Amino acid sequence: LLTICNVIGSTATREADTTIYTYAGPEISVASTKAFTTQLTVLYLLSNYFGKKNMNSVIESLAEVPSLLEEFLRRQKESGEVEELAEKFYKTKNALYLGRHINYPIALEGALKLKEISYIHAEGYPAGEMKHGPIALIDEDMLVVFVCGKGETYKKILSNMEEVKARHGKIIAVATKNMKETKELADYTITVPETELMLSPIVNVVPLQLFAYHIASFLGYDVDQPRNLAKSVTVE
Repeated sequence: LLTICNVIGSTATREADTTIYTYAGPEISVASTKAFTTQLTVLYLLSNYFGKKNMNSVIESLAEVPSLLEEFLRRQKESGEVEELAEKFYKTKNALYLGRHINYPIALEGALKLKEISYIHAEGYPAGEMKHGPIALIDEDMLVVFVCGKGETYKKILSNMEEVKARHGKIIAVATKNMKETKELADYTITVPETELMLSPIVNVVPLQLFAYHIASFLGYDVDQPRNLAKSVTVE
């Protein structure tokens, strides 16, 4: 049994046969952010190792990500892009987060963070399944956040965006500056740094966490200690 963990000596590490520590440092907030990002990093490294990829090349690509995120966060301090979007949508009642392929779990994380700290009902869903239920919810009051990634599913997620637009849903797209089609379809775009597809989840999750943080702040909630949640769960 292998566990990926940030806290040395935690219950998970004692139960496991072996542990990979993420060394993210203390996570003060109940809602995990940097611990989540480092877990993604470990899983990326593991998948490449088991896939017998050239690890030197993999690590070189990964080593560029921190500077990309630093630049994104610096830009946010200057422009307030994500904060402005949060101010527009902090009174929303429902939100749908959609992603395809490796960015579907990032849609889940985005929705989880929003509901955890702002208490807004949010649901993460695979964009490919949108027509099997969630499309019935979309109207002019529904916020839909698309986590976009280049690759074989890119045109399909554009089709999903067209479906939402036709039903007057409010669209926020998390996309790179080269994804011009998403900017044409979305009402608002959060521009993230360009990176290779397999690393895009690490980059894309940060603006979603930041969006949830600003919304909770506008609502006046304690983002570090959300109600009914605890850092450690002691009962099943």
